[in-house]
Order: sequence, then C-alpha cells, then structure tokens
Amino acid sequence: MELHLNIIGCILIVLAIVHAAFPRYFAWKEEFSQLSTINREMMYVHTFFIALVLLLMGMLCVVSAQALISTPLGKQVCLGIGIFWAARLLIQVFGYSSTLWKGKRFETTIHILFLFLWTYLSVVFVTIALG
Repeated sequence: MELHLNIIGCILIVLAIVHAAFPRYFAWKEEFSQLSTINREMMYVHTFFIALVLLLMGMLCVVSAQALISTPLGKQVCLGIGIFWAARLLIQVFGYSSTLWKGKRFETTIHILFLFLWTYLSVVFVTIALG
C-alpha cells in the first residue's frame, strides 16, 4: 500500500500544479467578465484552495505513507480522505451534465480517466482505513 500512496501522492501534486492553468485553459477572463467581483474572485480563491488541499494531500501521501498505513490516526485520516474521494467520484457521475463530454472524444477520455482515478483513490484510502 505504501507504493500506492506514493503514486497517489505524485498524482495529486501534479493535479495541484495543473490547477494553475485553469484560468487560461478555460478562458476565465472572458467567461467571468459578466460576473460580479465577489463571484469572480470566489472562483479564483476556491480554485487556489482546492489546489492547496491537493498539494498538501499529495505531500502527506509521499512523506508520511508509512504512518498513514500503520497508525490508528493514519487510518482515521485515510478514512476521511477516502470519503472525500468517494464523494468526488459521485460528483463526477451525478454532478456534471453528460452534455459536457458525450460525443466528444477528448472530454469523454478525460471523464473516464477521472472516473478511474477517483475510484482508485477511494479504494486505496478506504482499504487502508479498514485494513
């Protein structure tokens, strides 16, 4: 399981870094031009904090994998993280409209990739928590 946590940690760190490209990739300057200042700034601030959580969660997995696996507190932390990723998996399935990805090769590929990723993260963390 330590290897899985190290792999997950690296993936989460990369995912955190990728968030820096969101405003440009999704053309937020143009998309958000009609939003009020508070709504526009909330999107940027929330994206920053999501990226920060991903970075810290990734670092925790890389630096403290053994403690997560072998200590009661580590297992409790893993249970919480597992629930977090299971909730994210549910949002991937039920929270996004299928019109965003159906019939679009790249978007469908990304959608399926994230289904597998959120499932992998959920299973690993819950398995550690219950093991």
